Amino acid sequence: MSTVSTRSDTPAGPALGALDSPVARGSRVVEFDIQGMTCASCVGRIERKLSKVEGVEASVNLALESAKVSAPEGISDQQLMDVVQAAGYVAVPKRRDSAQDSGDTSAPERGDHLFARFLVAAILTVPVLLISMVPGAQFPHWGWWAAALSLPVVTWAAWPFHRAAAVNARHGASTMDTLVSIGVIAAYAFSLVQMIVDPALTAHAMWGHPMPMTDHQLYFEVAAVVTTFLLLGRWLEHRARRTAADALRSLLELGAKTATLIASDGSATQVPAASLVAGDLIEVRPGEKIAADGVVESGSSAVDASVITGESLPVEVSTGSVVTGATINTSGRLLVRVSRVGEDSTLASMGRMISEAQTHKAPITRLADRISAVFVPIVLVLAVATFLVWWLAVGDIRGGFVAAVTVLVIACPCALGLATPVALVAGTGRGSQLGILLSGPQALEEARGVDVVVLDKTGTLTEGRMALAAVSVATPDGAALPAGLSREDALRLAGSAEAGSEHPIARAIADAADAAGAAGAAGAAEGAEGGPSASGDRAASGTSLSVLPAATDFVSAAGGGVAATVEGRRVVLGKADWLRASGVHIPEAGQGLLAAAEAGGATAVYLGVDGALAAVLSVTDTVKASSAEGISQLRALGVTPWLLTGDNASVAATVAAEVGISPENVIAGVLPDGKVAQIRALQAAGHRVAMVGDGVNDAPALAAADLGLAMGSGTDVARQSADIELMGSSVTQVAQALGLSRATLKIIRQNLFWAFSYNVLGIPVAALGLLNPMIAGAAMAASSVIVVTNALRLRRWGK
Repeated sequence: MSTVSTRSDTPAGPALGALDSPVARGSRVVEFDIQGMTCASCVGRIERKLSKVEGVEASVNLALESAKVSAPEGISDQQLMDVVQAAGYVAVPKRRDSAQDSGDTSAPERGDHLFARFLVAAILTVPVLLISMVPGAQFPHWGWWAAALSLPVVTWAAWPFHRAAAVNARHGASTMDTLVSIGVIAAYAFSLVQMIVDPALTAHAMWGHPMPMTDHQLYFEVAAVVTTFLLLGRWLEHRARRTAADALRSLLELGAKTATLIASDGSATQVPAASLVAGDLIEVRPGEKIAADGVVESGSSAVDASVITGESLPVEVSTGSVVTGATINTSGRLLVRVSRVGEDSTLASMGRMISEAQTHKAPITRLADRISAVFVPIVLVLAVATFLVWWLAVGDIRGGFVAAVTVLVIACPCALGLATPVALVAGTGRGSQLGILLSGPQALEEARGVDVVVLDKTGTLTEGRMALAAVSVATPDGAALPAGLSREDALRLAGSAEAGSEHPIARAIADAADAAGAAGAAGAAEGAEGGPSASGDRAASGTSLSVLPAATDFVSAAGGGVAATVEGRRVVLGKADWLRASGVHIPEAGQGLLAAAEAGGATAVYLGVDGALAAVLSVTDTVKASSAEGISQLRALGVTPWLLTGDNASVAATVAAEVGISPENVIAGVLPDGKVAQIRALQAAGHRVAMVGDGVNDAPALAAADLGLAMGSGTDVARQSADIELMGSSVTQVAQALGLSRATLKIIRQNLFWAFSYNVLGIPVAALGLLNPMIAGAAMAASSVIVVTNALRLRRWGK
């Protein structure tokens, strides 16, 4: 049969087609980058506007700052962008190569722009605060200096709040941005007017005479401080949201960059992996990444599929086996017929899974926004009513104006603005000391009420690398296997034979044999010389001594095993068929040993020496020492742990038993899309689910869960798809992260309660004229101090 490379413009079906949302016949799907969104209300407004267009369905993603729109063929991209613009935002068609386009810097610039506004505001606010609040720091014309320094803060730096307030006002809505904008403008304008029209105040401001705090009616510092702290919070929030896009970028970068294309005449050419199409024939040599999804046409090998499955044990493949792009060929040469490329590939489908999961994730519950939607209109009505009552009923226009402005000043959300960012800074600071990194406010919100924690096995509960578990040279009743070797001799011969193989199982055996040989050599040297030797020091430090005897006549069969001559003896390791083909008889006792090892959750191979069975060697992925304690701590928090793994059932059951997870809460043999399905099933059953993982295969499940926690030793994609990153890679940190998240959210709620209570109590007093603006400002400052002091308690959490 000819191996002609047939190129076709028709791609194969999607790798994980069930993940894609159905599209109505005659419709198309287009994606946009959206600029200008600040909160969940923005998402709802854009979706409502787009959905009003006949035949259009829209899903807007705040985290990715994007929109996925299904629209009839007759509606152009420009029409959709016009609808978004009419809602007060900017839509730009998303380019497919944007994630890898190093020239696209619009998103980073937006983050830098927020930081620049905060930096300028902070620099100007410090002197304004000092000269306004410290009488000894006041000097001639200090009021005008305060006005001048505050002006850039309340205009240019505060522009994002003013713009958002204007957009909301156009649609008859209000958020915390509305409250901030009004409060900042009111504080600055009132101060400027007072300084101009009040002769006594003007004298103080111009000549720098000490002013009693009860007479102080300049509030430039209020406007500046509110703007500065809220910009800090907005920048931190924006930076957290951008990590979702970074996760998708890292995912795409996992794929191979080049491929070896085999032409119809058998010649090989290096081509960009992106140029491959379904039907191409590619060669994959040992150590290379497989460039695309496909089917093996010839060859056999062990493929490291951990990037997709998350499991350290390689997958044996041969003719007819399906392979996945971005996995690594570890041993034999493969010829692969490409079946899926580009957006149809498994890797791209996983990227879509992350994006879809983020879209359906519960939005950040912004308490301030929700309450402000009612609070702001009430404050405005009360301010206007206060002025009208004083004017019409009392006849005091100036008194009415002062009372109305006092209402606005005391309603200015300084404490409200500090409630979240200060607690977040304190909480994240304490978290960093514990090796726990919170991505942003959504991590705090989603941690609330978590009652199930789903844990991946490899790299999460276990170390994520194969290690020798046992060398069995005798049956359970003590009878020696036919070769009659000691454990030490069997391990030495096996390690020497496996030293020439790249297979992960071979590396585990060779490393264990090398370590045992080094330890033996060090002990012998110490005994002979009466003290530690140089070799002993090197062994203790983990440096290999290469003490294993050399192997010759090495032969390796992918998926079968290895054979070599060691110390004049013929050594064979591998599966039963490989040993039988090499002339080694496997008695029933040897078969029982291997079956028992596999039933115990290990991967086992036979060792034959000179035609006789010598041992059964077992390798396992070692359970982390801290895993059992971490599971115990989760149970103490009232959280039920689950194990979700792509490994086989016996291995999963063994690990679960060792760490303390109930057998009924173990799900094994699950692929990436299956992990998302299991998360969804638990959520549908009424649970709030946290997912803990470390691999690319875990990323979709981390995004789909109510709370995602990634091990710091894991992949970039997993870490950036999660809400919380655990730098110590210990399950005990999962319990710490949940506790810290709950504590931080509790502080935020307390702060918000105080901030709004202060307003509710202060506004009526201000409206009655019993509170001048200075007292209102002092009360606002006091509320801020209370909020900050409460938040700083988090710095000692867990001590």
